[in-house]
Amino acid sequence: MDRFIDGIEWIAAGFVGLVAADIFISVMLRYFFSYAIPDGYDFGRLFLGILIFWGIAATSYRGAHITVDLIWESVGPKLKRYIDVFATLVVLLVVTVQTIMLFDKVIQTKAQNVLTYDLQLPTWPFFMIAWLGDVAAVILIAVRTFRLVFNPQRVNQEHPTEPVE
Repeated sequence: MDRFIDGIEWIAAGFVGLVAADIFISVMLRYFFSYAIPDGYDFGRLFLGILIFWGIAATSYRGAHITVDLIWESVGPKLKRYIDVFATLVVLLVVTVQTIMLFDKVIQTKAQNVLTYDLQLPTWPFFMIAWLGDVAAVILIAVRTFRLVFNPQRVNQEHPTEPVE
């Protein structure tokens, strides 16, 4: 499972690089050669959407997102664990509903044959890749919830070299 988690993080990092490269190359071509990449705007917004959903997946397991822990900081370890489990279950519910709705968007986009402006490429594969990021987020949040309940010391721990007893 730790390799799967690492893989999700690497995929998210790859999309960060892809979005940065798209922006950099677009600006350089426009500035120095007065040339625009065909569908550069469409690719940029579609890659950014993909990045957002894979970013959600990457931050979901680690709990590396922005949080406000005023109550959590003031309670004992047992109550902290209950709060963590409850919060993670709420996030799991919300992201699961989001994943279902995004799948509906993939189906609608394919059925409506939505295309990019210049190259007339179908956009539904980009939506599908974003949806897969959301599916990965659901899986990682479920793993986080399982580990919070049954093995809480493994949640934010770096990958151990020896099995945890």
